[in-house]
Amino acid sequence: MNITDIRIRKLLHDGRLRAVVSITVDDLLAIHDIKVIEGPTRLFVAMPSRREENGTFRDVVHPISAQAREYMETAILEAYEREVALHQEELEETAPEE
Repeated sequence: MNITDIRIRKLLHDGRLRAVVSITVDDLLAIHDIKVIEGPTRLFVAMPSRREENGTFRDVVHPISAQAREYMETAILEAYEREVALHQEELEETAPEE
């Protein structure tokens, strides 16, 4: 499995949700609505899910192995950090001088 594209669709600053991400796997499969969430000790990736009738959430799609989950999470979080840094640079460039 190769992640061939990662798109940060939304960057957020309020609450624990930090970003909404889409990935493409092997140029064949797109997975949308992956979330980057601020946890108590670190950022983590939450796969797309839906609410069950009893109120619990169930992943719509998810990696089967711990190795696949780690690969996806690392790639997504690295792309997120790059996007945050890019936006930070843009904000610094457009900030008025004092």
